[in-house]
Amino acid sequence: MRNSIGAVFFVGTLTLGPALMRAQDLASFEKRMTFKVLDNGFTVLICARPEAPVFSFFTHVDVGSDREYPGIRGLAHMFEHMAFKGTDKIGTTNYGDEKTALEKVEQAYQAYDQERRKETGRDEKKLAELEKAWKDAMAAAQPFVVVNQFGEIIEEKGGQGLNAFTSNEETGYHYSFPSNQVELWAYLESERFLHPVMREFYKERDVVHEERRLGESQSFGRLLEQFAATAYVAHPYGQPVVGWPSDLESFSATDAENFYRKYYVPANMILTLVGDVKPGEVLPIIEKYFGRLPARPKPEPLRTVEPPQNAERIVILRETSQPIFIEGYHKPGARDKDDAVFDAMQDLMSNGRTSRLFRSLVRDKKIAAFSGGFNGFPGAKYPNLFVFFAISTPGHTPEEIRDAVHVEIDRVRNEDISDDELQMIKTRAKADLIRRLSDNQGLAFQLGTAQSIYGDWRGLFRHVDDIGKVSKEDIRRVANHTFVESNRTVGILESTKLAQAPAEGKEGK
Repeated sequence: MRNSIGAVFFVGTLTLGPALMRAQDLASFEKRMTFKVLDNGFTVLICARPEAPVFSFFTHVDVGSDREYPGIRGLAHMFEHMAFKGTDKIGTTNYGDEKTALEKVEQAYQAYDQERRKETGRDEKKLAELEKAWKDAMAAAQPFVVVNQFGEIIEEKGGQGLNAFTSNEETGYHYSFPSNQVELWAYLESERFLHPVMREFYKERDVVHEERRLGESQSFGRLLEQFAATAYVAHPYGQPVVGWPSDLESFSATDAENFYRKYYVPANMILTLVGDVKPGEVLPIIEKYFGRLPARPKPEPLRTVEPPQNAERIVILRETSQPIFIEGYHKPGARDKDDAVFDAMQDLMSNGRTSRLFRSLVRDKKIAAFSGGFNGFPGAKYPNLFVFFAISTPGHTPEEIRDAVHVEIDRVRNEDISDDELQMIKTRAKADLIRRLSDNQGLAFQLGTAQSIYGDWRGLFRHVDDIGKVSKEDIRRVANHTFVESNRTVGILESTKLAQAPAEGKEGK
C-alpha cells in the first residue's frame, strides 16, 4: 500500500516554494546518486545528502513469506529476529564452546521433534525425556550469550532507530548512524549476514509465537487473515507473514540456516545509503565489507500464479466486536502499465477527508467511523488486491456499509470524475513524493524498494509521472474491468451484540 497525504499537507507543501519542488525531481537526484553492483552481485545505491552529519540505510532482501512452504510458514520473519542475535564475534563469550553447545541443542531438538510428530506409536515417557534433554541443552548454551550486544554497540556509537520488518515479499533492515561511523556500520551490517548465529533460536521462536497470539487476539487481525486466505487459493499472499501456529512449534534452527543460505545471497540483496556520505569515500568501504559475502546463485522466481477468480467469495466472522466490512478485487502487480491508474483511484476514494468514501460513509451517512480503500494488499510485487473497508458506527451493519461502498464503486465505473478531482490527484501525487523523500530513512526505503520492484530506482519518479498521465477514461476503463462481482472477495465481521439486540419498540416486553 502506498502512502498518501491529506489536504493540510498539500497546502503546506505549496508554501515551500518551487525550489524544494525542483530539489526533489529526477534530474536533481541523478546528480547525487551512485549505483554499483559489486562483483558478488550485491547492489548498492548511494545518495549524497550532506544537510546533517548523519546517514541512514536500508538493506532490502528480496524474500518474505512468499518463498515459504507448508511446514516453515513464518520462517522469513523468524530469521529477521535472528539477525539481531549477533555473530560468531558479537554476542558471545566464547564462540568455540558456544558452537559446540548449539550443535547439542539442535541434535536434542531434532530427536525431540521427531518423536513429537509421530502420528502413531508415540512414547509419551520417551517424549518427556527428550524434551528435558533439549531444554537442558538450551540451558547449557545460555551462559555463552551476551544478550543484545549487537544493538548495544550500535546505540553506544550513536545509532538510532535500529529495527527491521518482514512482509509478504521482502525483509528489510534499517537504522541511522553518525557519518563518522561508516566503517563500523559497514562491518556490523555485513557481518550479521556473513556470520549469523542461530543462538537462542527456540527462545526467540516462543517470542514470535507470542506475536502470533497477540495478532489472534485482535478481531481486525483475525478478519484480515481469513480474508486473505479466502482471496488467495494458490498464491502465498494468502498465508500469514507471522506463520501458522503448528509451523512456529516445529521449524528448527537448521531450517533457518537453510533458508538463510538460499535467500540471503548478494544477488538477492539491495543496500541503499542516504545522507552525509561521499560516494568516492564510502564505496571502497562498502566493497571491502559487503564484498566478503560469498557469491551464490540468485533464487529462482516464484512459480505459483494465482488463477483467475470466477465467483464471489465471502467469509464471515461473528464476534462481540464492532462490525467491520472488507472487500477486495484482484488486480495486476506494481509493474503493470495500469498500476498508476489504481493509485489514482486509491487517492480518489480514500485520501483524506475530501475522499469519496469519507464524505459518503463517514460525513454524510454517518454509518462508518472510518473508511478507506487502497491499492496493493497484501503486497505490490505480485498481482494483488484493491481493497475497500470500513468500520461501522454503533447500530449500523456491514450490509449498510457494503451497499454504500457499492454506490461509490458504481459512480467510478459509470461516471467520469471531475476535472478538479483529477487535478487534485495528480498534484497530491507530487506532494506525496516530496513528503516520502523528506528524510534520509524515508528516502532510503523508497529508493531501495523502487530498485527492487522496477529494477531501477528511477521508477519511483516515473511512477509519479505515470499518475500525471492518467485520464478520466483510464479510471473508468480499469474500474469496469476490475470491480466486478465474480472478481470480488468479501470479509465481514458481524457483531453478535448487534445481532442479539432487541427490536425497536419491544424493549421491556
